Amino acid sequence: MSIVLGLWHLTLEGGQQKTISSPAHVRITNVSLGEKIADQGRTVVKLTFEPPIKGTGSDSEDDEDENEDIPLETTVLCALTPGKIEHATIDVTLDSEAPFALSATGKNKVYLTGNYIKQMDDAEPSDSEGYSTSDDEDAYDLREVSSDVEMHPDDLDGIESNGSRFEEIEEEPAKPSKRPRESDVTREQKTGSASKKNKKLKAEGGKAVSAPSDTDATLKAEKQEKKKKDNKVEGTEKGQKDQEDQEKKEKKVGKGDKSTAKKTIAGGVVIEDVKVGTGSQAKKGNTVRMRYIGKLTNGKVFDKNTSGKPFTFHLGKGEVIKGWDEGIVGMQVGGERVLSIPANMAYGSKKQEGIPANSNLVFEVKLLEIK
Repeated sequence: MSIVLGLWHLTLEGGQQKTISSPAHVRITNVSLGEKIADQGRTVVKLTFEPPIKGTGSDSEDDEDENEDIPLETTVLCALTPGKIEHATIDVTLDSEAPFALSATGKNKVYLTGNYIKQMDDAEPSDSEGYSTSDDEDAYDLREVSSDVEMHPDDLDGIESNGSRFEEIEEEPAKPSKRPRESDVTREQKTGSASKKNKKLKAEGGKAVSAPSDTDATLKAEKQEKKKKDNKVEGTEKGQKDQEDQEKKEKKVGKGDKSTAKKTIAGGVVIEDVKVGTGSQAKKGNTVRMRYIGKLTNGKVFDKNTSGKPFTFHLGKGEVIKGWDEGIVGMQVGGERVLSIPANMAYGSKKQEGIPANSNLVFEVKLLEIK
């Protein structure tokens, strides 16, 4: 992850070469012809640099190499042709500790634009498989992050200091259920057994057994009716209690802020609003101030801004990775969002400090202010 420090630019006259010695790293992002075209010929912009030195011999051989001049190498950044290709977008970072020279062929003036950057150094100890052995991903919580910025009073309405997505829902302890009553099937089985027994008694000895009296039948019918009523009342009360318990749980869940389902946007970036803000919405061209935690898909934290000066950039201007330029759009002040960014919208095949090549990234971001 890199932080933009300021705008950088350089003008090259046709056929001119300039040597760059910068106090900070320089990232060149655009090369363009000027308003006036002196020649319709092709202009080639080149970069001359000193390649890395690799030790291949003994100590005596290294001593001899120190006295020899290191051969420079030259590469082509782009080729511009008036009326066809008059500007090119590139992404080249020049190290502040090494000399570089830029040159342009032909007669046309060339303008190079970019910015000074600071490379973040946030390496963490890892185990033999390259995964983090620390629990840093559990040590950072955007709920406890101070904004350190002044905000308009209207934007402060409704913003809570604690993120609802981190609020744990306490479940009510389960109450012991009542002893179940005998089912209708059990009663029918018992009734059936009693009927068979009566028939058997009637058959034994060839003597008829007198039928139950009307009073006994009435008492039995009343007892069965009472059981039915008790079961019905109990079922109604249990249903009402279950409904009330469900409403309580939903009410507890409802205490958190509204969240939306995951949505895939341009470039395959997946966004999920875990907390919807109440302030203004971020649009391309706005200056936004952010807090964030950057992770690999295995959960390893490679970068963060959770305290001190917030991370500030111009949305949609190419100052951050493409996944941020697309994923921050639409956020409201005070909102929190999770960005799942594929490698092609992050750093692609370029390896960064703490980030392997072709890595998919996950960012937890919080929008503090829009200017």
